[in-house]
Amino acid sequence: MIRTISLTLLFFATMSYSQTTNTDISETIIALEKRALEKWNQGDPSGYLDLSADDVTYFDPSIEQRLDGLDSLKKYYEPIKGLIRVSKYEMLNPKVTATNDMAVLTFDLHSYKADTVSEWHCTEVYRLELGGQWKIVHTHWSPFVKTL
Repeated sequence: MIRTISLTLLFFATMSYSQTTNTDISETIIALEKRALEKWNQGDPSGYLDLSADDVTYFDPSIEQRLDGLDSLKKYYEPIKGLIRVSKYEMLNPKVTATNDMAVLTFDLHSYKADTVSEWHCTEVYRLELGGQWKIVHTHWSPFVKTL
């Protein structure tokens, strides 16, 4: 009887810790992404470059094949540095699915420039590195396409 009660209490304590940890991870990942987006919106890709792991992979609709590695991503971002200006953005429905050392963030992004809105779907895969920092290991952007 005492063993059953002890195991039950341990189970609920573990579940509570797991939920708290996942909530903490979600908040951390979303905050990291928002900081990178705010820099990006001012023409500064360094927020994303600083968050990206050396072995990052990257997809977006303007490239024919996947980019592999941080050096490739830096080269890709270099010509657009300073050109992007977004007056405001909305990160809609962010969702983080996480384990202790991996997290997947998905969200919709609405970026506003004057009277124009650009709508995107985004998936970011984060990995917890040895130093305790979350780094992006994969990014995938796709435009929202309205269908009739």
